[in-house]
Amino acid sequence: MAEDDKYTKDGTVDHLGNPADRSKTGTWKACPFILGNECCERLAFYGMSSNLVLYFKKQLHQHNATATRNNLNWGGTCYLTPLIGAFLADAYLGRYRTIAYFSIIYVIGMTLLTLSASVPGLKPTCHGKDNCRATDAQAALCYVALYLIALGTGGIKPCVSSYGADQFDDNDEVEKKSKGSFFNWFYFSINIGALIASSVLVYIQNNVGWGWGFGIPAVAMAIAVLSFFSGTRLYRNQKPGGSPLTRICQVVVASLRKHKIEVPADKSLLYETTDAESTITGSRKLDHTKDLSFFDKAAVEVQKDHIKDSPNPWALCTVTQVEELKAIIRLLPIWTTGIIFSTVYSQMSSLFVLQGETMDPHVGHSSFKIPSASLSIFDTLSVIFWVPIYDRIIIPLARKYTGHKTGLTQLQRMGIGLFISIFSMISAAVLELVRLQMVRRHNYYELEYIPMSIFWQVPQYFLIGCAEVFTFIGQLEFFYEQAPDAMRSLSSALSLTTVALGSYLSSLLVTIVTKVSTKNGKLGWIPDNLNYGHLQYFFWLLAVLSVLNLIAFIFISKWYTYKRTAGSLQ
Repeated sequence: MAEDDKYTKDGTVDHLGNPADRSKTGTWKACPFILGNECCERLAFYGMSSNLVLYFKKQLHQHNATATRNNLNWGGTCYLTPLIGAFLADAYLGRYRTIAYFSIIYVIGMTLLTLSASVPGLKPTCHGKDNCRATDAQAALCYVALYLIALGTGGIKPCVSSYGADQFDDNDEVEKKSKGSFFNWFYFSINIGALIASSVLVYIQNNVGWGWGFGIPAVAMAIAVLSFFSGTRLYRNQKPGGSPLTRICQVVVASLRKHKIEVPADKSLLYETTDAESTITGSRKLDHTKDLSFFDKAAVEVQKDHIKDSPNPWALCTVTQVEELKAIIRLLPIWTTGIIFSTVYSQMSSLFVLQGETMDPHVGHSSFKIPSASLSIFDTLSVIFWVPIYDRIIIPLARKYTGHKTGLTQLQRMGIGLFISIFSMISAAVLELVRLQMVRRHNYYELEYIPMSIFWQVPQYFLIGCAEVFTFIGQLEFFYEQAPDAMRSLSSALSLTTVALGSYLSSLLVTIVTKVSTKNGKLGWIPDNLNYGHLQYFFWLLAVLSVLNLIAFIFISKWYTYKRTAGSLQ
């Protein structure tokens, strides 16, 4: 191997800004530190968030509908702030520094939350286990801590998966093949952290105290930061390519300025640099595509474009820059179909928990009671069960029948997950219907726990976990692969905003349903005592929306055009 050949040709650098040595950096050598970081960070996040709806209800003394809305709104914000972190990573800081800086904010938020739940005067005053009151100042401190965490996670979520994928060179077929497996094992590591959170930490919160229940996640987050920094010398880093939003705006403005100009039939006449590399730092050139041809006008050269030494980027853009915008536009319809799926997913931390609170939590005939929030462990176990099966069994089998290198295309994978998610809502609705029939038959309205095991909720959690393996992991890989090289953090953040909007949509639906169903003095679908409600109607509503969403996804997928880098054979 020649001395120059060991350095990556895709513009990656090491932690000192020098060209990355392929023999010493990247690939699976660097990934354990990234996967360890993600595992501990997710343990911290889920350990704090899985039971948060009950913290709002029992410690801050909020009604069911209010606690559900506050929990969903905060959860939504956690998946909206990645737009901030992604923009900074792609434009200015790079993924390494973005993860580092926002991790510090995250740790500060976790520390404040722990103090707000454990220090006398800062924590709510309780008379008995569940009879608590929080002053306005105490509640405010809690919310400040939570939204600092939301900001901190915004710099980590969109960058970690992309940063891990950056460790594999697309120009190397062996490394490129490993990238698909990385996304599967990345999601696997997320759920190892979630498994510990939804079992051990939820139990500690319910039976030992919220101070310990939030303190342990804070320590886990500190370990996540240490894990990340430990691998510094092994990482390959993509240079930030400048503001992606500026480049998008330049294409739009240039297209509008040249709206009367005809695009030449010979697309090779469109403006592109003659250099082998793109003018955008850290990005390969993209081939021209036929759709969305209006934006091609931005790359049409006219005489006045060359009055100055260099073209005005607000008047003339390269084909690659135009294709960046096209790639993002093509992603948006697929992106919208992820919102309903995320609405279904958000029920695990809200209405599934409240539903479980009404059911018998005892394990067998023992006195041990499993917290309702701990049932999400079966979602986690489902993911842990399905990831290796998908990676080692389903992909090889599908590859034989489809001939596709990954077995299923990313869109096919996502569609299967959307289909499975419908049955999770059907399962939840049927369970609630049976539960309410038992309540009415035996007049169990005021019973704390009806004599029906909480483990009847397992199927709905397990189905969501199975759907996650197909939809969420497929979405992670799809938004990374289909994004322009210099916009991958932003694209990953875009995929995460479906979770935010799913939480907000769920919150909005709860608000609308509560307002409509409580007219004329009625208790509504989701009253404080669910034994008087009709929670199954809400689950049926989500099932219907999921069916309509799947139909829309199928039509959109048929229209989608996959991205092609210049010179690729795709």
